[in-house]
Amino acid sequence: MNSAPEPLPESIHPSLWRASKLARGRLSTVDTGYPALSRELPGGGWPVGALTEVLPQATGSGELRVLAPALSALKKPIVLVAPPCEPSGQGFAYSGIPVAQVLLLRAKSMSDQLWATEQSLKAGTCGAVLLWQTHARTDALRRLLLASRSSTSLFFVFRPLQEACDASPAELRISLRTAERGVRVDIVKRKGPRFEGDLTVELRPGATLLSPHGRQRRAVMPAKNRITADAFA
Repeated sequence: MNSAPEPLPESIHPSLWRASKLARGRLSTVDTGYPALSRELPGGGWPVGALTEVLPQATGSGELRVLAPALSALKKPIVLVAPPCEPSGQGFAYSGIPVAQVLLLRAKSMSDQLWATEQSLKAGTCGAVLLWQTHARTDALRRLLLASRSSTSLFFVFRPLQEACDASPAELRISLRTAERGVRVDIVKRKGPRFEGDLTVELRPGATLLSPHGRQRRAVMPAKNRITADAFA
């Protein structure tokens, strides 16, 4: 007598998955624009209605260019909460993101930043919410996670790379380190097996933007402008 096949975990509940495989189920995602990266993420892209942590080696390590293809596909406003430097409108435009679609919130205190982020997620009118935090408490992240689950937005929190060792309620965590033509990506946490590969993403647009001499010109810029160009181009 043949035994009945085991049911798929997601058929029991959409939040279940086998630890040996990437979660699929009914995940709603937005394609990253980088096939090699999308293949390593549950659902094949950035999760919608979830908290994703991005842990760059330093500000300007290509973190926004990693997100640019997904952000450029959105038709709703993109909210930036407390970015570390002034965004570059030219950089957004070159990445395919309409400047008029980007909203900048300059809340000074951490409590105001967290409140503004939570309200942006709850509003249901944003395509993506991006928050920069240096010392985010676990209980604050958990509260933002709950707010994100009731939204239809992409939600990214940028934290320093050294925070990768700390526990986090985020469903997805990736670290970024600079590479010759882009960034080396390590998936610190995901719904699925532990990531043990070697993944380098060649960024679009490239670090030199339109000119093959872009790196040399940026090297003589004042420090403030150099950070702005790298982080928001």
